[in-house]
Amino acid sequence: MTHAPLTARRARAVLLLLTFTRWFPGGLIIGVVTLLALERHMSLAQIGVIFSMQGFVVLGLELPTGGFADALGRRPVLVASAVVALLSALLFITAHTFTAFVVAMLLQGVFRALDSGPLESWYVDTAHADDPTTRVEDALSRAGVVLGLAIASGALLSGGLIAWHPVRSMTALEFPYWCAIGFLVLHLVAVSLLVREPRTHVDSTGFRRALLSVRQAPAVVVDGIRTLRTSRVLLALVLVEVFWSIGMIAFETLMPVRLAEVAGGETRAGALMGPVSAAAWGLFAVGSAAAGLTSRRVGVGWTALVARVLNGGFVVVMGLMAGPVGLVTAFLITYALHGSGGPVHSTLLHRQAQPRNRTTVLSMNSMVAGGCYSLGLLVLGPLAEHAGTTTAIIAAGAFSILGAALYLPAIRQERTSTDPTAEDTAEPTPATTPA
Repeated sequence: MTHAPLTARRARAVLLLLTFTRWFPGGLIIGVVTLLALERHMSLAQIGVIFSMQGFVVLGLELPTGGFADALGRRPVLVASAVVALLSALLFITAHTFTAFVVAMLLQGVFRALDSGPLESWYVDTAHADDPTTRVEDALSRAGVVLGLAIASGALLSGGLIAWHPVRSMTALEFPYWCAIGFLVLHLVAVSLLVREPRTHVDSTGFRRALLSVRQAPAVVVDGIRTLRTSRVLLALVLVEVFWSIGMIAFETLMPVRLAEVAGGETRAGALMGPVSAAAWGLFAVGSAAAGLTSRRVGVGWTALVARVLNGGFVVVMGLMAGPVGLVTAFLITYALHGSGGPVHSTLLHRQAQPRNRTTVLSMNSMVAGGCYSLGLLVLGPLAEHAGTTTAIIAAGAFSILGAALYLPAIRQERTSTDPTAEDTAEPTPATTPA
């Protein structure tokens, strides 16, 4: 059956809906994964190794899967990512040993590698096919708002489910995880039904290109590195993730541990993390919306730089807080600033790409983020165990701030651009040749 091409408005609606179905299950488990591993007697050092597995897989697969999505099509990659996410979640909730947790996170890494980029790339290309003047940063900002609201609502429900604990045959931390698995099934169905793309993206030529990208994975990685070497702006943007990812460890992985220390145990922290995470992701949504407005006035690059500095600064403040009220307050502000940085960073990346390599560019960014996140976990996990979570959080935040300077090349490019449509449709530099 042949479907009419989607309009830019319809593509935006699909982007926002799938963003919600993708991230709502994440909200249900955001305050649970670390605490569940602790409940099952994993140490902080072991947790660091377990969660680092995801990033190392992402590091190895990001560029090949990005090339696969650009060649074969975004829809099959999105469907595959939803299937792998479901399998990973099932393995994680049934894991009780270090090895089982590691296998679950290895699969989670495959999911993240497949998932990073195709939906955004599908939206940008579909919207521009209908209307080349579409301001994609507006939709990306709205998607950030939806992402924040999805995780916030999921986290709020998770906290309520943990406090309620209606199913006594499982622990309080396990029940919201099983609910998340149900919503992952819903996301798989939604992706299968709603994502459309031209048949030219899945013809025999595209399929051969996709298979070639898998067979030549090492060459894809080398070509991606060459792309970065010849594009100063893109290289700087991707290197931001070296610093940003380390800061994220503090407020994603170490925050629940620190809250358990000051709140009296994993179950109590799990119940608190529900409403706290809900509020944080609500503020993430506010920050994403504010970024869209601010970027119109001061520019996308300056918005990204300021958000990065302030985000890292409040991570440091989190580490300095000795009580739960101060810790939670700093955490909430950190997430608002995290939301401000995401859509503008994505917009800057899209300016360096074009349809034939857009997902590959996003994959390079995600590859660096995942790899550095994993390396950071291997350092910060033992540091938190031996020197305390406070020390690890402060170190992560201080390091994170340094990456803000890497937005300066993009700011200079933005300032010198004279093309009024450059931010959405500009041709990339010669560096962004297809992988």
